[in-house]
Amino acid sequence: MSSEISSNSDFSPLLHILLMVTKHFALPEFCPVNEKMAFQFNFTIDSHLENELPILGDEALGLDTSGRASVVESQKGKLKDGKWSSKECDKSSAEVKVVCDDSLGKSDEITRDRKENQPCLKVAKEHDVPNDLKKVVENKVVEVIPDLQHVNLSVVKMAFLKDNSCGENIVSKSLSSHSDLITGIYEGGLKIWECTFDLLAYLADEEVQFAGKRVLDLGCGAGLLGIIALKGQAKEIHFQDYNSTVIDEVTIPNVIVNSTFECEDDEVCEPDLKRRRNSNPTQELLSKCRFFSGEWYEFSKLVLSSKKAFAKYDIILTSETIYNPSYYSAFHQTLANLLDENGQVFLASKAHYFGVGGGVHLFQKFIEERNVFETRTLKIIDEGLNRILIKITFKHAH
Repeated sequence: MSSEISSNSDFSPLLHILLMVTKHFALPEFCPVNEKMAFQFNFTIDSHLENELPILGDEALGLDTSGRASVVESQKGKLKDGKWSSKECDKSSAEVKVVCDDSLGKSDEITRDRKENQPCLKVAKEHDVPNDLKKVVENKVVEVIPDLQHVNLSVVKMAFLKDNSCGENIVSKSLSSHSDLITGIYEGGLKIWECTFDLLAYLADEEVQFAGKRVLDLGCGAGLLGIIALKGQAKEIHFQDYNSTVIDEVTIPNVIVNSTFECEDDEVCEPDLKRRRNSNPTQELLSKCRFFSGEWYEFSKLVLSSKKAFAKYDIILTSETIYNPSYYSAFHQTLANLLDENGQVFLASKAHYFGVGGGVHLFQKFIEERNVFETRTLKIIDEGLNRILIKITFKHAH
């Protein structure tokens, strides 16, 4: 189906709505299981008409911004009481062209097509921890939640806006696009997504053992999942995020403050290197950690070809990384390449992500089609839209 809108055409309200909906939503969940369908919306819009279209923000997608703020405040209140809780927040993205097929095995073709259309592939690199730890955390404000500390992300964002020297410039791009996700540019690492708290709670409740394990926090953002593994005596912890800015300004500082500082039971504290437990344990903990940024395919190639010794991961922790079906092939291949044959993946996700089409059920179908892994549902949280925790292992593993 295609349509062209020129400056001389009648621009009806119905067509206007259709254009906005197709411009902002991908609907892969409408693909029939036993049939092939292809939807292609080809709109040619004169520049002046495009400029007149209203911007679809969270409100237009059915997300109540004020409600979201109240949820965050409520969540922080519960965290201060030592309780993990989370509410729903949808990730949204724009996709104009959707190709649906009865075989999810063809997702490789979709992913490759997306890469070819992107201006460049996000090359992976390893980040070193600076020698001057004090400089890493200066001007940071640290918030305290049960068993963890993390830098205040609003303060980090404000610092980015004042300093334009950041190469990725992801904060201003995120603000200008009214989105926490910009495909190929910014993947949401400057926000702690709700399912992270669900997985943190599960790991604590089930007393998952990390001692002596090699752990990857995949799509780490703030790195809280990996930090829990670090505190649990993991042998080695790797942190990966798409954006290098997130690794340098959020993940590494969070690992440092959780390795170094012992704050009081206040909600906020100022980091002070004089308040370290002692320096030797700090350096020992940091020596267990490696930090990486870049796209998943590139990250896999980097660690597998590195001159540094690499052993596959016993545990991979990941939260809200399956929201976009176009990423499933890269995600699946990363797990297949990097997970130890007897390893396990703990994944937290929304049941479904409106506007993008991904979610647990679609991803489990993808897993079944590939016939490499098996999944088991660990927990279902039914506050708001369902959130689900699953465990992934190789099919032959026991």
